[in-house]
Amino acid sequence: MFFGRRKKQKEFNKQQLQGAPLYSATQPTSLNAEQIRVLRTNLEYAQLDGKIKSIGITSSIPGEGKSTVSANLAHSLAATGKRVLIVDADLRKPTVHRTFKVTNQRGLTDIVIGREELYTQNLHYLTDLDLYVLPSGPIPPNPSELLQSENMSKLMTDLANYFDFVIYDLPPVNSVTDAQIISRKVDGMILVVRQGYVLKTELEKSLRNLNNVEAKLIGYVMNDVAKEQKDSYYAYYGNDDVLGDSK
Repeated sequence: MFFGRRKKQKEFNKQQLQGAPLYSATQPTSLNAEQIRVLRTNLEYAQLDGKIKSIGITSSIPGEGKSTVSANLAHSLAATGKRVLIVDADLRKPTVHRTFKVTNQRGLTDIVIGREELYTQNLHYLTDLDLYVLPSGPIPPNPSELLQSENMSKLMTDLANYFDFVIYDLPPVNSVTDAQIISRKVDGMILVVRQGYVLKTELEKSLRNLNNVEAKLIGYVMNDVAKEQKDSYYAYYGNDDVLGDSK
């Protein structure tokens, strides 16, 4: 597993330079795109009571595909006519601007520190995808403090009031505290798990980290599942049992 993981890490680092693959747009009939639609449908049903509008997506460690899931889920939701925004809240290794080919000169960090108004040049509306994008903006020296600020909380409230769905692409939860901070501000969290890549101990640690801040874990995405197992690609929704698996 060690050598296989190193190889996948190299592939991940290379992919970061290009952004995440947008299967839901470029390969809409593929199995990957279909499974994203399954995830979308589950979220739409969960939103019937109006309680899940803001969603944080994270992973245990880098390279599990959380940015790919974030981008494809956001696009898939937008394709149904919903008003959707994807926010790059990974202020350490942002990729959303590369995925959607927008400038990262201004973005989330500018808004939170009060240097820019929200609806100036920070939100990008992509007409071909019918999707709104808020890139990270310049990488700050204090990402955790920025995300924990009152300005960030106010911004997230404003965005949730305006959009049908807001998807937050977050850093891995075991690497830094950023994902834990945002998990307390969103309506629900999704954990991306790459099969045959993340160690059980790492997954258990990520679940503990989320549980420690009382994050609402609404489900997880199994990524890189073997073809014969693809029917269980998105295997489960529900907070308590997922956390219970780590005991």
